[in-house]
Amino acid sequence: QVQLVESGGGLVQPGGSLRLSCAASGSITNRYTMGWYRQAPGKQRELVASITSGGITNYADSVKGRFTISRDNAKNTVFLQMDSLKPEDTAVYYCNAKWAAIDYNTWGQGTQVTVSS
Repeated sequence: QVQLVESGGGLVQPGGSLRLSCAASGSITNRYTMGWYRQAPGKQRELVASITSGGITNYADSVKGRFTISRDNAKNTVFLQMDSLKPEDTAVYYCNAKWAAIDYNTWGQGTQVTVSS
């Protein structure tokens, strides 16, 4: 089993920045995709950004040019650098790790990001 621990959420003013971190531990094998999802009140959970073990990234249109996902494979950690934050970015952000070949996903506990003046 794999456990994900998130950190870095908080309250920030519009235009500000936050950096989220997610560290994975446990029975980790190779070739897995890590991603960040978010869920705002009254909305479905949505993919924000993902990154494969080879470094291929994907972003939601709403965050392109503002957010950057990266990973440190040696430390099994994924980061989400969030710049130029907007009030509509307010949500609970969840880290995810996915092993598609065995149809296995695991989630972090979520961290609250609030963008408000």
